[in-house]
Amino acid sequence: MEGNKKRIIIATVVGIVLLSCFVGSFRVINSGEVGIRVRLGKVISTQMNEGINFKIPLVEKIVKMNIRVQKVEVEASSASKDMQDVKLRLAINYKVGADKATELYKTVGEKYKDIVLQPAIQESVKAVTSQYTAEELITNRSEVSKKCIEMLQGKIEKYGLQVEDFNITNFDFSQEFNKAIEEKQVAEQKVLTAKQELEKSKVEAERRIVEAEAEKKVNEMKQQSLTDNVIKEKFIAKWDGSLPTVVGGNGIFNINDFLQQ
Repeated sequence: MEGNKKRIIIATVVGIVLLSCFVGSFRVINSGEVGIRVRLGKVISTQMNEGINFKIPLVEKIVKMNIRVQKVEVEASSASKDMQDVKLRLAINYKVGADKATELYKTVGEKYKDIVLQPAIQESVKAVTSQYTAEELITNRSEVSKKCIEMLQGKIEKYGLQVEDFNITNFDFSQEFNKAIEEKQVAEQKVLTAKQELEKSKVEAERRIVEAEAEKKVNEMKQQSLTDNVIKEKFIAKWDGSLPTVVGGNGIFNINDFLQQ
């Protein structure tokens, strides 16, 4: 009786172990992942793709590597060409090349973001921002981002990492520089306002000149019209209804001579 009980316990334990080994012989690799086979601490070159994969229990383990596009947010400090302190906030999208995942794990390990990516970002940002003045960093943000992508990609591609996007979400400068920029913008706005006022004054002056000339022309026309009307009225008032019988020596009738009679 006691022997049977022991056999049952042993059989149960063996069954559990065998079941665990059987279940542990398979590993599911999800979409967007690849599996790295490690046998007794050694990386095997065979890479596992998504789906159910077999491994030798107790001898092999499967390390999952994410090959989806990932995002990392970084804060970096640098100096501009004109020696202004610059703090940047960055948002970078990157991914691990599917065919490079095994080599990346083998040479760097799972902490590749801290070991490779982060230092490369910092170094690339420092190198690029030093080529621009602080003001140029603001006005040429897209160009700065493009150069950072190119430099960063050159540093990390040998590890199988790819930069998908590089965004500078914020620049921050010293309080003194921010104040200087603000004062410059205010001064530029004042100059712009003064130019607009001057242009407005010129337009107004030209308008007044045109109006004055038009008014002068109208007055001249009125004066001429009044003069013509006065001459006509005097002529009509002195005319007796008959044509003059006397003409000038030159044969031309002078209406002014007639009106002055």
